[in-house]
Amino acid sequence: MHPDIHLTLHALTAAELRHAAATAAPATPVRVQLGWKLVEFGLKLAIPRSPRPVSLSA
Repeated sequence: MHPDIHLTLHALTAAELRHAAATAAPATPVRVQLGWKLVEFGLKLAIPRSPRPVSLSA
C-alpha cells in the first residue's frame, strides 16, 4: 500500500461531503425565524424579572 493513500481517501471524503452539502435543502427562512423566536421566548422565561425597578433617588 502506498504510504500517502490516506491523503487520497481524505480528498474523496471531502468531495463527497461537499457534494452532500451542495445538494442538501437549505433551512427555510420561516423555520429559522421561528426557531429564534422560540429561543427568545425561552430566555424571557428563564431570566427572572425584578419585582420593582431600582431607582437611585430615595
